[in-house]
Amino acid sequence: MDTARPTLELPPLLVEEAVTAALKEDLGRAGDITTTATIPADAEARARLVARKPGVLAGLPLAVAAFRMLDRDVGVAPVKDDGDRIDAGALIARIEGPARPILAAERVALNFLCHLSGIATATAKLVDAIGGTGARICDTRKTTPGLRALEKYAVRCGGGVNHRLGLDDAILIKDNHIAVAGGMGAAIRRARAVAGHLVKVEVEVDDLAQLDEALAAGPDVIMLDNMGPARLREAVARIAGRATVEASGNVTLETVRAIAETGVDLISSGWITHSAPALDIALDLEIR
Repeated sequence: MDTARPTLELPPLLVEEAVTAALKEDLGRAGDITTTATIPADAEARARLVARKPGVLAGLPLAVAAFRMLDRDVGVAPVKDDGDRIDAGALIARIEGPARPILAAERVALNFLCHLSGIATATAKLVDAIGGTGARICDTRKTTPGLRALEKYAVRCGGGVNHRLGLDDAILIKDNHIAVAGGMGAAIRRARAVAGHLVKVEVEVDDLAQLDEALAAGPDVIMLDNMGPARLREAVARIAGRATVEASGNVTLETVRAIAETGVDLISSGWITHSAPALDIALDLEIR
């Protein structure tokens, strides 16, 4: 494990809550009737979690918990860590114990592991694409309901950073807020009046005229929405270090480098959480 990278950790209570809910959803009222009908109660098995495609690993604690929650006699021995870059064919973990709980937990374990690893992999591709620019990739609130904390954890596994976790931990003034509040300046001043000393105030701007109005009111962060590289570069020059600069909109693997080279501090992407393809990971089982 690379000791230079940030510590990646999921709170145990969050893992337990998420995995419990997923197992209840899958096992329903009668449990895994297929496995119960076909597999003897005393059958033992060995299995391996194996990557079918290269990527970045995320969600392993949830996969481990899925097997262990159904039977404490199931042994799970990870050989990789969340945040690791893995090749196709890489062994992720060895699993051994009673066959029934291994089979019953398989889909829940893989659902978490494939989905979160897909997010980590998509994030890492953007992070790699902007290497050396000084910009950072961050996420948005465009997440799967109920899975936000897990998906944002996966972004961190991929080398990205988190935007606000919800509506309650930062102020982000967008176009609809501005319209109802009566203008950019009025919205920022009202936000400043109620924000605690640890609460940042960010405002979204669509053009350079709005940017000048925002700068006059002094937000902490300015989001430049759907601007091309030339306009982004001009906006960064006008801001001149007076606020943290975030670029948003039209962020793809093809465009992200040019966006980063304009001098912005952050590049936010909703795609990495709402549309990242799952990483193909499988459970290879050997009945003993």
